Amino acid sequence: MPEHEHRDTSAASRPLRLGIAGPVGTGKSTLIATLCRQLADELELAVVTNDIYTDEDARMLRAAGVLPVERIRAVETGACPHTAIRDDVTANLIAVEDLERAFKPLDVVLVESGGDNLTATFSPALVDAQIFCIDVAGGGDVARKGGPGIERADLLVINKTDLAPHVDVDVAQMIIDAESVRSGLPTLALSRTDPTAVGDLCKWVHHLVAEHRRGAHTAADPGPMAPHVHHG
Repeated sequence: MPEHEHRDTSAASRPLRLGIAGPVGTGKSTLIATLCRQLADELELAVVTNDIYTDEDARMLRAAGVLPVERIRAVETGACPHTAIRDDVTANLIAVEDLERAFKPLDVVLVESGGDNLTATFSPALVDAQIFCIDVAGGGDVARKGGPGIERADLLVINKTDLAPHVDVDVAQMIIDAESVRSGLPTLALSRTDPTAVGDLCKWVHHLVAEHRRGAHTAADPGPMAPHVHHG
């Protein structure tokens, strides 16, 4: 088995664990809220959110009424978000497994990373697949800058496309740039106000759930972030 792949032979017997990562402000929480609104009548869902010092994302989702409040759990990482989704996933795994026990049978547990940077990715020990989220307001050059999430996440979402005219960004060029570095992996231009794009996102999730249930999906590791240090 290639070193970058992780296989759990028991994975198909539990819910799909789907990670949502990306820089601060790219719309990860809104993406999750959109998925919950669209899919809650079709799939049994639960959510784990990550923030460094607060449970604000969880509170926002609960207040939005997208799921029963008890199906939304918050993890306070106390450190850079990538620490809890890649380096030591214990707190997130506990939250995910608690939800799976409490609300069995679930179809999908969505795990939202705290806002990090272009290099943060989930460990395949935590999630079965991952969406990496960037947005047009971050600049039209973001997609071509690459990084493990942009290049190798199961799905790249270019979010907030409705804002493109206001920030002078060419969405079509962003898609071309993304596709040029993604080796055939899917890219989706998304706005929560675009029913067609939202429908395509939901179809992708449904397909992934079906692949997971039949044991046909293998979690692939996009690769770690570059080594770095924090200066106090």
